[in-house]
Amino acid sequence: MSDTILVTGAAGQLGQRVVHHLLETYKVPASSIIAATRDPSKLAELAAKGVVTRKADFDDEAGLASAFEGAGTVLVISTDALAVPGQRLKQHTAAVNAAVKAGVKHLAYTSMPSPDKSLITFAPDHLGTENAIKASGLPYTVLRDAWYFDNFMMSLPHNLEGGKWYTATKGGKVPYITREDCALAIAAALVGKPENKTYTLTGSTSYSIGDVASAVTAITGRPLEVIDVTDEQLSAGMTDAGLPSFVVDMLVSADANIRAGNFDSLSGDFTALTGKEPQTLRKFIEDRKAALTA
Repeated sequence: MSDTILVTGAAGQLGQRVVHHLLETYKVPASSIIAATRDPSKLAELAAKGVVTRKADFDDEAGLASAFEGAGTVLVISTDALAVPGQRLKQHTAAVNAAVKAGVKHLAYTSMPSPDKSLITFAPDHLGTENAIKASGLPYTVLRDAWYFDNFMMSLPHNLEGGKWYTATKGGKVPYITREDCALAIAAALVGKPENKTYTLTGSTSYSIGDVASAVTAITGRPLEVIDVTDEQLSAGMTDAGLPSFVVDMLVSADANIRAGNFDSLSGDFTALTGKEPQTLRKFIEDRKAALTA
């Protein structure tokens, strides 16, 4: 089973699409794919297609080693354990150790751009995981996903209702990319198995929040004013809205990172992996016009 590809987090938004592209875009046989998640019952549709499904609990290193058994390539999709400081890195390190114990031949990991010079609260998790992977001695591929366009959909409908978008980014720019494009590129890397490579997956253009707001207004016909605030004001507003403190801290740190220019670096790695051009901001918004104007 050395050619078998295992995808963790296969029931999640990114993992589902990675498995989809392995099957449909790159025509990997279903019997050569292992989809793993904490609750395999969520993978019934994949199982019906012939994909092997397994339980993978990142808080159980011995269980992970069993789950990884027989896999030639393992994709570790970063977990969502952000509420407890240090837990995510502990989980990822357990996955690296399990991959070594299971005799995995190639380890891939979804990271973030420039984790070594980032202000984002979870950057140390990614940097620590990358370092653990390199120290393991396993051949690896690191896929550093830029900020998703998709993240805007969590706040844009609300922003459009009030016609205001509060931000502490101060005109900083990000080469946003869609989650779908990241899934496509990750699947390409899993099939190609590039060894000891790090790819940064970005869009082809960097945008400020003002650029995004202008595009949203042009496409939906609804005005959206960008209002610059301080980190403290942004934090207070989100706290008043009832967001958990770790989420508030994460979002404020993300704006600070954008403001510092730490995200503003374009890469052609998406095209190098897929042979395609990444989706544009305009296309992303046009495809979601109905949801934004509902």
